[in-house]
Amino acid sequence: MSPTAVGGDRPALVMVPGAGPGGRSELRAAAESYARHGIVALIYDKRTTGYSTLHRDYSLLADDALAALRLLRDRPGVDRAGTGMWGLSEGAWAVSLAANRSADVSFVITAGAVGMEPARQQAWAYGEYLAHAGVSGSLPHTMQGSFTRQLVGAGLFPEADYDPVPTWQHVRQPVLAEWGTLDREAAPQESSRIIARALYRGGNRHYTIRFVPDVRHNLNATRDHGFDRISRLPSDYADFETAWIERLSRGLPPRSIDPAPHQQRQTRALPPPVWYDAGQVQLAALCVLAIGFVGYPLCALVRRVGKGRGRVPSLRAARWLSGTGLAVFVGMPIYLLFLALTAAGVTGPVLLGRTLPWLALQLLAVAVVGATVWTGVSWWHGRGRAGRAESVRLGLLFAAGLVFVPWGMYWGLLVP
Repeated sequence: MSPTAVGGDRPALVMVPGAGPGGRSELRAAAESYARHGIVALIYDKRTTGYSTLHRDYSLLADDALAALRLLRDRPGVDRAGTGMWGLSEGAWAVSLAANRSADVSFVITAGAVGMEPARQQAWAYGEYLAHAGVSGSLPHTMQGSFTRQLVGAGLFPEADYDPVPTWQHVRQPVLAEWGTLDREAAPQESSRIIARALYRGGNRHYTIRFVPDVRHNLNATRDHGFDRISRLPSDYADFETAWIERLSRGLPPRSIDPAPHQQRQTRALPPPVWYDAGQVQLAALCVLAIGFVGYPLCALVRRVGKGRGRVPSLRAARWLSGTGLAVFVGMPIYLLFLALTAAGVTGPVLLGRTLPWLALQLLAVAVVGATVWTGVSWWHGRGRAGRAESVRLGLLFAAGLVFVPWGMYWGLLVP
């Protein structure tokens, strides 16, 4: 986006979006606002090769941003001595790396930069959104603890342990780091302190830490205290940033740090994994549950088909255990993955401090425990009448019910 009716070469910036497949559409309104303020802004679509939901390479994104900067610097009407970078959220990691690699980056502006490891930040954000929805009890602990650890361990959380501090310590350009006072994703109080300390330790004394009133993570307006995701820029968007950029032509800015907004809950590092966090242990538990809960009705179906339309005898308790166990076994991971994909921003109605799906899963989990006891007692009383094949089926099913108890406690299903 280029300014109109503005003479002479103008400052310019490359705008790098946050996480996800976003690009020009995500940043167009912001770029147009900068252009109206006389700042040339370049936006581009994020690469689709080498970047996906399960793969991140911030070094590669930094190289892309530098390629865009070279293109921008060659454009007529651009002040080659005043070309910088702007990065939103994950984009802040890319532009800080780019600033390390090229002196052509004259300044760095970030919005909603995260100062700690992504896994730690995301666990905190889960807690913020669930608490805002009125969710308490085991679900927030599950999302912030065991679920996040399992995502990391399974390789489903790309760059989970990325540490942005060493990169910030080597940024020498003037920095304007901004956070919305209603940022519910970047832990702004902590992130701002971490980044400011990193810059200071590295010898940079020309940075501005600013908190923008009443806006959310991406500095957009909000109707729900920062927990919504509407796309609407505040009326004064880019005013301060433009003045800051133009002031650079008159000299480097002094260090300036706004008071940070209160952050009710602090982030916490993921605890080190214990033996039952290991992927092999979780996989073994899943195998036992699958064999028991899925195998019982599957064997009955096979036997029924093999013997015609005759009914295959089975214990009523076993049918209850198989049905409830299968519902939880399938439903729980689907629901947790749904929460992860929506960043816990879609919860629906909450009853007794629990989302309705989680409450249903917990009630089913209690039913699984009851059905396990019922099945064990029934099997014992009828042990002389069950054939060999039926005894094997019941034994596998009962074993699955026993394994379900510690598994359910680990995932918070049997915890208040």
